[in-house]
Amino acid sequence: MSADHCGSSLLRALPDDVFAIISHSLSPRDLCNLSLCCRSLYDLASSDKVWLSQCEMVGVIAGQDLVEWRNGVSSYNALCRFLVSVRPLIGIWVHQNPELGNVVYVMPGFVSVVGCRIIPQELGPLGLEDGPILWAPVFEIVSDSDGSTAFFLHGREKDTNYFYPGLLKPVDRACNVLSLEVEPQQQCCGGKLLHSKISRSDNGISKSQRLIGTHQPVVPFSRLAFGDRRKLLEVVTNLVRLKVPDTENEPLFPCLRDDEVNFQKDMVLLSERRSMLMRMYKLGEGRIDWESAPRLPSDPIWMELNKIKKTLDASGAWCGSVNGKEGHSQSTKRRTVAGYFKDSLKQILGRSGSINDRASSRNGTSSSETKYAHLHEFLRSGDTIGLSLHACTMKLSTYRAWPNMPDNRFALYKLPVRIPKAGEEYSGLWGGTFGWPPERPAEDKPGKALFFLLLSYEESEGQRLLIATKILEGTHYVLHPNGSAMFIVKVDEPSSDPFPWDTDGDSIPMEVKHSYNGEGIANGYGFRYPGAKPGSLFVIQNEVLAFIWKESRAVLTLQRLDLQELLKKGERVPTLPPVANFSYLTKSYSNVFASFSNTSYCLSSPR
Repeated sequence: MSADHCGSSLLRALPDDVFAIISHSLSPRDLCNLSLCCRSLYDLASSDKVWLSQCEMVGVIAGQDLVEWRNGVSSYNALCRFLVSVRPLIGIWVHQNPELGNVVYVMPGFVSVVGCRIIPQELGPLGLEDGPILWAPVFEIVSDSDGSTAFFLHGREKDTNYFYPGLLKPVDRACNVLSLEVEPQQQCCGGKLLHSKISRSDNGISKSQRLIGTHQPVVPFSRLAFGDRRKLLEVVTNLVRLKVPDTENEPLFPCLRDDEVNFQKDMVLLSERRSMLMRMYKLGEGRIDWESAPRLPSDPIWMELNKIKKTLDASGAWCGSVNGKEGHSQSTKRRTVAGYFKDSLKQILGRSGSINDRASSRNGTSSSETKYAHLHEFLRSGDTIGLSLHACTMKLSTYRAWPNMPDNRFALYKLPVRIPKAGEEYSGLWGGTFGWPPERPAEDKPGKALFFLLLSYEESEGQRLLIATKILEGTHYVLHPNGSAMFIVKVDEPSSDPFPWDTDGDSIPMEVKHSYNGEGIANGYGFRYPGAKPGSLFVIQNEVLAFIWKESRAVLTLQRLDLQELLKKGERVPTLPPVANFSYLTKSYSNVFASFSNTSYCLSSPR
């Protein structure tokens, strides 16, 4: 065989369609390596057909949606870059507080992913049929034309909606913790922003630090004391916020495709909105500067920074270098904006390390012996600071599919939702309410509380168990804590109890396919792990589950959920202030979203 028919020549001779099929066996990294071999292979590995197949393999969105998303990026290669970077974020994220909220579902938008909080609420039959589900935006991650990302936190202050731009840090493939942080950044005199990222080489010194010659170890945001973290987030969000345009009642994701006319209208609105977001992001980039600082005379932060700005305007000292020692600069060098900003932060937040120092003095230890880092050490890592979203992997213990989480981290924790398979047919997310038959409530009566349950399988003492973990409750005051097992059934132990009803609310005969013995939650909220009483789980046609407590005859009726579909048919409500909107850390047993549960508070729908 001649050399012309061997190796790369054979690959180059393949039609694009054939090579696209072969590329299903390659990863994006493999294709990138292949494109480095020679010019011909570069052209072959860079074709849109090849990268379209890679985008389909990522599986974030359906193939027909990929064509729509392609219009917003330069190539399928760029689109694949974005999809791979955000894929680990798709799914359900939770936090312990408040007990009735903080269930955030991350789903595709338009060339973006959107984090949506499900609002605790009351609905009608099965909790889903009588009205749209209420939700509020938490954050967005939008792709630029080259596949790079822009992060926007959502928030509302004094009846005004704001965007809070920031940086999306590299996402771990198996991430289970999503944190809102403040990120130190380096900025050269030319205006180019160099993000401070910890490098595993050079003994932990970041590339940006090597460039400017300040060999100070980077202090992770998580090492700061809780008070310092809270204050930093509050200050930074106040300074980087961008007012949402008056037209921001447009959709964050398109409606269902079964309404093709409105779907196409949504795509036009989404494309225009994305262009607007990227323009805003590129102008501000989430950096703290004078253009993005609030100009309210009554704002103490702005008053302090305004004094510094006047000094800088008079001296023209916009560029220079900062001495490695905090608070001192060489007499022959001008101070940077960041240097002045750091000093103003000390005045706003208090002397750096003061919180830690007071804690150390009470404990009789020196500041170097504390487990927290000083604020000035953190600020020294960069010239500017901004918001960041950090998706990392932590070793977390769980109890019945609910992660055991610390209460002092501005973070969300991912719930592993297992795909149904043989022997585990009921895995996944289910929703419903108490009562049977599922009949529509009268107009003068309140609706029924909506429950979200995550069903998963475990094995204990040789028995296979199906556990229904509560992740959302739509009451006004919590009856069961987040992470409670609403019921546990033994899937290898059939129940002999009869189903109490022959028909549903529409007089349709009921067919019970399976029934299992188990226990349901009892004794109310008084315990972190409440007691239980006997009951039975019934599997009815049309994928309906009903758990019935033997003693009380109470029944919890469930159906499988498709959250993307529910949210696309849902109704958007206003958000909380930005930091609390991401993770509401205050312990609360009541519904902190109650003021938004009435549809009269909802934003107008473009549909």
